[in-house]
Amino acid sequence: MARLTIPEIQNRKGREPLVALTAYDFVSARLAEEAGVDILLVGDSAAMVVLGYEDTLPITMDEMLVFARAVVRGSSRALVVGDMPFMSYQTGPVEAIRNAGRFVKEGGCQAVKIEGGEEMAEIVAAVVRAGIPVLGHIGLTPQRASALGGYRVQGRDLESAQKLLRDAEALCQAGIFALLLECVPAELARVITERVPVPTIGIGAGPHTDGQILVFHDVVGLWPRFKPRFVRTYGKADQEILQAVKNYVQDVRAGRFPGPDESFGMSPEILETLKL
Repeated sequence: MARLTIPEIQNRKGREPLVALTAYDFVSARLAEEAGVDILLVGDSAAMVVLGYEDTLPITMDEMLVFARAVVRGSSRALVVGDMPFMSYQTGPVEAIRNAGRFVKEGGCQAVKIEGGEEMAEIVAAVVRAGIPVLGHIGLTPQRASALGGYRVQGRDLESAQKLLRDAEALCQAGIFALLLECVPAELARVITERVPVPTIGIGAGPHTDGQILVFHDVVGLWPRFKPRFVRTYGKADQEILQAVKNYVQDVRAGRFPGPDESFGMSPEILETLKL
């Protein structure tokens, strides 16, 4: 099965909602793809939900590439996007192109995601000119959370809303193929979606975008530490896994595992010979 292409993704704008999901390994990618997800984002959120950090900042390019390769191996149809980690692109176009190229060449991704608006337009344009598709990301950009005053909704007042509109337009001019809107008012997301020529993908941005994205662990119920308001959880995987492991512990301690079905036998003659 051929992967979705950038033009196919773009042609979905205003026609059929795009479904995106983060993925960090072979298993999550395979499950997401079997469910019909269109875009798999190898998110820097792996820093938190996989590696146990408090935020996304510590994860490195080398770590992201391990996750990217696993996701690519676990999928065949979905477009795979590598999330550029903190300080892999902010220092300038040369470094941005080099690391974006690593996502494509070493990670097998078809595109990368870069956080930031007007201030990142030059870097985005350079990466696009190098032949690497870019998914833009504005609104709440976690790598800049401290500068934005924490993890809060962006664009609620006139000045910040106008800034987000300028960000969207600047990124489109820089050549992004789609735009992720995170934690912005639904009405503003609708205005941006109607104004830009590329598909918008929302997370905490209401129902009027061209697509939606959530974190895999939030969707299946594997992240009990924190649940943002914009998340809808569709399973209780943490409880099911916990119960399975508890059952295993109990069976081992009670001598019920392994049993005959999980054990291997040998010839009685050979056994007798060994006992001699």
